[in-house]
Amino acid sequence: MTNLTLSITGMNCGHCVKAVQQALCGLSGVGSHEVVVGSAKVSFDETRVSPEAICKAIEEEGFRVAP
Repeated sequence: MTNLTLSITGMNCGHCVKAVQQALCGLSGVGSHEVVVGSAKVSFDETRVSPEAICKAIEEEGFRVAP
């Protein structure tokens, strides 16, 4: 498993946290994640999902991501 810490802008409440959590849960290969307002720590299997795909899933929820 690979660990990735992301800075996420545009989050400001529990609903935002839940949206990011659901986006991460929808990705095959994401083992665990910790999401708080403004950031996420993600453990994932690089053979199943890329960091780019993780960022894209979060951005599709309307947030901006910076590794």
